[in-house]
Amino acid sequence: MSFASLGLSAEIVRAVEERGYTTPTPIQAQAIPAVLTGKDLLAGAQTGTGKTAGFTLPLLQRLNATRKGPPGRGQVRALVLTPTRELAAQVEESVRAYGRYLKLSSMVMFGGVGMQPQTDRLRQGVDILVATPGRLLDHHQQGNVDLSKVEILVLDEADRMLDMGFIHDIKRVLALLPAKRQNLLFSATFSDEIKALADRLLDNPQLIEVARRNATADTIAQKIYPVDREKKRHLLAKLIKDNDWHQVLVFTRTKHGANRLAEQLSNDGIPALAIHGNKSQSARTRALSEFKSGSLAVLVATDIAARGIDIAELPHVVNYELPNVPEDYVHRIGRTGRAGAEGEAISLVCVDEHKLLRDIERLIKRELPREIVPGFEVDPSIKPEPIQNGRNGPRGSRGGGRPTQGTARSSEGCPPRAPRAEGANRTGSERRGPRPDNVGNRAERPAGERRGPRPEGARAGQARSGNRAPRRGD
Repeated sequence: MSFASLGLSAEIVRAVEERGYTTPTPIQAQAIPAVLTGKDLLAGAQTGTGKTAGFTLPLLQRLNATRKGPPGRGQVRALVLTPTRELAAQVEESVRAYGRYLKLSSMVMFGGVGMQPQTDRLRQGVDILVATPGRLLDHHQQGNVDLSKVEILVLDEADRMLDMGFIHDIKRVLALLPAKRQNLLFSATFSDEIKALADRLLDNPQLIEVARRNATADTIAQKIYPVDREKKRHLLAKLIKDNDWHQVLVFTRTKHGANRLAEQLSNDGIPALAIHGNKSQSARTRALSEFKSGSLAVLVATDIAARGIDIAELPHVVNYELPNVPEDYVHRIGRTGRAGAEGEAISLVCVDEHKLLRDIERLIKRELPREIVPGFEVDPSIKPEPIQNGRNGPRGSRGGGRPTQGTARSSEGCPPRAPRAEGANRTGSERRGPRPDNVGNRAERPAGERRGPRPEGARAGQARSGNRAPRRGD
């Protein structure tokens, strides 16, 4: 099957082929014709399968076919909502790349940067706007953007949108859109919450699911290294040095843990930087750029910052600490093994995390192989210590249902004062350092034979603080 056979124009096919892609992935082969019909769509595929091109290509086709000139001042014809800054930037880059031979305009909008350049660009009108919800609502409140002419709405990473507490913002945005429009929901998983949202939002949608819920890609080799908590960092350094790894994405549970581990690895002679919600946008962009270029060996990330990371043939993902939420394991390791490439995902598991590991294995319906590294045998006398999950209530209640871990262990050892987990509620007097991505506790962040356009990156969860009115500075 070729992209031309899906009904795409010669200009779009040319742009796709210039990026080295000739054969659509399964999600693209099903989603593109469905979107071209103009009907609503609920589509899901495991991360790394090319969902971004699955909606950007037909989106470009439809808008180009009905274009009657540039949009009016502040007007938008298609709106793509994403949960993170990095993902927004990545989606808009794909729009520009695949639409390079079309007379369509696009822009990306997110917080953490000045509003004035975005305001100036909006005055010209935009065919395709890729945005995070908070900054979009800011611009609407100031009268900079007109959403009354939107023809197509896309909710990308819709499951993470809900996990991060965006449901109220989504409802506010929906109220600003015309009743007659095409709605597309793309999601890595089909949770019950996603299906409930689809029931309210979509009109007789076509349903596409190319992989079972919460499946992990077959191209990812997964392995567990049991290790004592105090030896995790030393084992990680040994694995990186002994195997000569040059590009490793490492996950921690907390911002504090990410900072500490990056500093420790750097002191061990392994170039490392941390990326998380409290980092400035410029620092996040710089770290990600260095990591993508290969000049940075290790990028230490929290879930909240990793969703937009899409790196060609990323070879290694390491769970330095297992996530409290089993589904996040699937999303984490999905940063590797993308678009048919092979990847490796390893997890360093101490005695405290045995229950988390059981939950993950139950979710993915398989037992992961264990390997003991000589010199790092587990001491059976060490007793497990609790990892508080900080759950504020059932999904959809206070905190958006996203479990956090306010006293979670952040790295090896047990600090006297436990670090606050990313996404945990924090009062105004407690805030320190750069303004986090979730101002007011609302998150926004920005291969073998290639079978389709490079898939999108992904998303990370942070809970809304509760009933307090959100502040939209981001």
